[in-house]
Amino acid sequence: MEPVCNTAPAEPAPDTTVDNALVAEEEDEFENDSAFGDGAASSTTSIGSSILKYREENGRTYHAYKDSQYVLPSDENELDRLDLQHHLFLLTQKGKLYLSPIPKEQQLHRVLDVGTGTGIWAIDFADEHPEAQVVGVDLSPTQPNMVPPNLSFQIDDLEDTWVFSHKFDFIYTRMLVGSFANWPRFFEQAYENLAPGGWLEVTDICFPGRSDDNSWLPDSALKKWSQLMIESAAKLGRFSDSAVSYKQQMETVGFENVIEIQNKWPTREWPKDPKMKEIGMWNKENMLGDLHGISVALFTRGLGWSNEELEVFLASVRKEWMTSSVHVYFPIYTVYAQKKAT
Repeated sequence: MEPVCNTAPAEPAPDTTVDNALVAEEEDEFENDSAFGDGAASSTTSIGSSILKYREENGRTYHAYKDSQYVLPSDENELDRLDLQHHLFLLTQKGKLYLSPIPKEQQLHRVLDVGTGTGIWAIDFADEHPEAQVVGVDLSPTQPNMVPPNLSFQIDDLEDTWVFSHKFDFIYTRMLVGSFANWPRFFEQAYENLAPGGWLEVTDICFPGRSDDNSWLPDSALKKWSQLMIESAAKLGRFSDSAVSYKQQMETVGFENVIEIQNKWPTREWPKDPKMKEIGMWNKENMLGDLHGISVALFTRGLGWSNEELEVFLASVRKEWMTSSVHVYFPIYTVYAQKKAT
């Protein structure tokens, strides 16, 4: 049985929870779209020469620090996709950078962005909260040099023991599914590094994809791809379905006021609802626009496929992704919680 969304925050996110079935248009005006191809539009380690190195694998560029630990590329295509994905989150969350109901009177002195990527969320947050000192941490030095004065970036592996010298009032992380082998330990370390009354918010996609009207094609390549994203990650000791457990794991650690919200990202513009249609359009760019980059490390490292075998398979996945009768979406989980005040 699919998990069901719990309650929403004081100012609710879009009404796209998994228990509300998405309705497709009767006539899909995008039926004649061509298949989308790839390329469419302290605790700190000092940044030494080894950290700045990159390596190439199957035509994509990956960071060299903690080699093979992260399964997404660090090249220009992926960085552009991450910035596009930031816009997709803003659409999903009605322009909000986060959903935690942090009271206006609660001062945020220090904020941590785990897996900051291009740094775009941290930059926006630092601009909106000049009173806060924001730290963005990532394995790869892909962040810009020109940033707000209250923002700094660090290169670190937060699967290791955290040794920050200060507690944080807010810890945020997004789309790190498959990045942590031990999510309970992540939540333990986040709890330990929060100030009393501090907040943690985690947002992640959850595989496999779902269809409310069971419109998968027979012998569906898209369903197979979705399931193999879980299988390949598991072979590498990672989990592509980890988001279903975040709420329970946070509660086990001791967090209070734990709230889970589920949204839906359609594969394309198939929903009847105009807002969901727009989200589907952007998610098509987000996922289908670089399906190879999302898949290649998992399938080659985890399943032992060749890059050529993967390309043949992805051609079938892309074709089904753009089939008008297929109404698939990916659940997006957001879980936020608060550390005890005393």
